[in-house]
Amino acid sequence: MQTKKIINDGAKAVEEMLQGVLAAHPRHIRAVEGSPRSIVSLNGPRPGKVGVIIGGGSGHEPTFLGFVGKGLADACAVGNVFASPPPDPIVECAKAVDGGAGILFAYGNYAGDVMNFDMAAEMLAMEDIEVRTVLSTDDVASAPPGEREKRRGVAGNFFVFKAGGAAADRMLPLDECERILRKANDQTYTVGVALAPCSLPQTRRPNFEIGPDEMEIGMGIHGEPGVERGPLRTADEIVDDIIDKIFAEMTPSRGDRVAVLVNSLGSTPLMELYIMNRRVAARLADRGVETHATWVGNYCTSLEMAGASITLHRLDGELQSMLDHPCDCAMFRAG
Repeated sequence: MQTKKIINDGAKAVEEMLQGVLAAHPRHIRAVEGSPRSIVSLNGPRPGKVGVIIGGGSGHEPTFLGFVGKGLADACAVGNVFASPPPDPIVECAKAVDGGAGILFAYGNYAGDVMNFDMAAEMLAMEDIEVRTVLSTDDVASAPPGEREKRRGVAGNFFVFKAGGAAADRMLPLDECERILRKANDQTYTVGVALAPCSLPQTRRPNFEIGPDEMEIGMGIHGEPGVERGPLRTADEIVDDIIDKIFAEMTPSRGDRVAVLVNSLGSTPLMELYIMNRRVAARLADRGVETHATWVGNYCTSLEMAGASITLHRLDGELQSMLDHPCDCAMFRAG
């Protein structure tokens, strides 16, 4: 059976979504003329500033295009649903935001994205535009600790992009922006749980199978296999499993500070997310870890997938300053 979606034509869903986004947020973003998949901030780019460019497949909104604005990303290259943007819109993003201080690419660690962003970086180098790249690798379940470079980037992008955008907005040089981005990524840990699949607009068929009474810990945001499938458990049991996996690697000490993100994968409602956050807060308090800030809601989705993820972002003075730095983007504000 096909799933139900409020669309016109699955093949045109991304273009029509972009038209709607631009119509809703004309004070924040615009499309590059002649390159509708290149979305640029109206207020971020300026001479002497490092240009921060993010991007990836559609279907994860508000990641990625929702994080374009003052104090966060300067531009976003938009791909098809669950597919990397090709090099051309990435190049057009870079040209549109190049302030002469270099370009910083930040995106999730997926093979297609790496290939196309690397191609774009080579094309820009031929025009004497310096590019650095930082991959987000926050998905604890996708590779062991000793192979972090193989991990996927998921909802933790929120904190990684926030740090890099703040560094660039403060007019720090390219080396410093890159360092802060890498530092933020190194201190970001995410684990998710999936309850039901999503379906692509082109097919309107579930992209994986899971039983009506099952759940899967560690499943990726495109339906990549997780690490543990079993019967559906209570919210507290799910959170405990996720937090235990994060704590095992993060090893927080009493007195540490963190920021928390409890993220819906698409169809899981706020009621359930806040029930999860209740347990997250209790686990952190029991460990003696201070919660500096919490975000709850849809920040990195997978179309209409049922499920959620929890991200902990460990803070020191520098990262807290970056997190607290004001930003004003199409889909949220901070500071």
